[in-house]
Amino acid sequence: MTVKYHLVFTGWLVVGIVAMASYGAAATADPASLKAKQDAEAKGYVFLTSHEEIVARAKKEGKLRVTSSLGDDARKAMWKAFREEYPFLDVHVEDLGGEAAERWLLELKAGLAKGWDANHIPDQLYLNNEVSLYQKKFDILGMARAGVLAIPIQIIDPVNRNIVVITSNIQVVAYNKKLLSLEKVPDSWEDFLKPEFKGKKFVAEIEPSEVAGLVPAWGLEKTLEFARKLASQQPIWGSGTSRILVSMNAGEYALFIGPNFHTVRRAQDRNPTGVLGYKILEPVPARLTQPVGVLEKAEHPYAALLWVEFQAGPKGQQILDKYRPYGGSVFVPGSVAAEVTRGRKLSVVNWDHFAKMRDYKSKIVEAYGFPTAEKK
Repeated sequence: MTVKYHLVFTGWLVVGIVAMASYGAAATADPASLKAKQDAEAKGYVFLTSHEEIVARAKKEGKLRVTSSLGDDARKAMWKAFREEYPFLDVHVEDLGGEAAERWLLELKAGLAKGWDANHIPDQLYLNNEVSLYQKKFDILGMARAGVLAIPIQIIDPVNRNIVVITSNIQVVAYNKKLLSLEKVPDSWEDFLKPEFKGKKFVAEIEPSEVAGLVPAWGLEKTLEFARKLASQQPIWGSGTSRILVSMNAGEYALFIGPNFHTVRRAQDRNPTGVLGYKILEPVPARLTQPVGVLEKAEHPYAALLWVEFQAGPKGQQILDKYRPYGGSVFVPGSVAAEVTRGRKLSVVNWDHFAKMRDYKSKIVEAYGFPTAEKK
């Protein structure tokens, strides 16, 4: 999948032009937007033809209540920046993680999660095909294509049309610069199958997100064959990326296949010795993370829509890069992940693959030769 940056910039340009117009002028939509609105409404979606109208409706609402899983630093920074952008809104953002997130999901399914407008969408809803049951039917995709919302279309669910994914993970190769020179680090994923990397020469995660991320580019069969050959290289099996990187900084390991880019960058920041390096291999596995949307029963849906847009925009992505950190989306121009992958071939775990990742990982673990639980 090739990231079409020019489409994103066009969308932002249109939004900028619209924002300069008066509300009355913006209320007169162009024929294409009106047609898109008619098509959306015929399918039961809500479609507004101007950003000014969304802002005007949000101003009447005056409030916003949000659930988030960004972590305290990013949540607080996002709240502050959003309040500066829309000072007329009374905004409360609550971070839900761990047991709180599980409890909130149970309350949502039971109809008890009341008073919330925008939400982080738990993966379980996607895996169980339940996500559409709880999200308001805004045609976010259609409004983004029309330039009404400044959101890159690559991060919007093309089926449900009302879900946006604000972050992504890309997989890289990490290495210890004192133990391995850059020119000896593999230049491709297949290079890990060379004889010189056999016999405890590199670390591989037991939880195979990096290999599963190759399925979109390679197909499942080629990926499983790669997994079998990778296991035959007798790597050092590990668990917990951060823990493995700490050991690499200490000189215990020379090479690590597939850690998350943002985790490696954070480890580099914490260790001023500069011993940890990374290399980006193609195709670059890129996984969608942090889906957000507007709840079906939102009392302040238009304020929530602005919140979703803000997180996907330049200011929101800068906050994610700074406070997550390096957590911006590979599909949003200007983010760190987008810059380091510019011009590279991606293997995108997009909407077609998102719900299948659990199955991909299970098959790869089996290809590794690890025991798996029997299906009942």
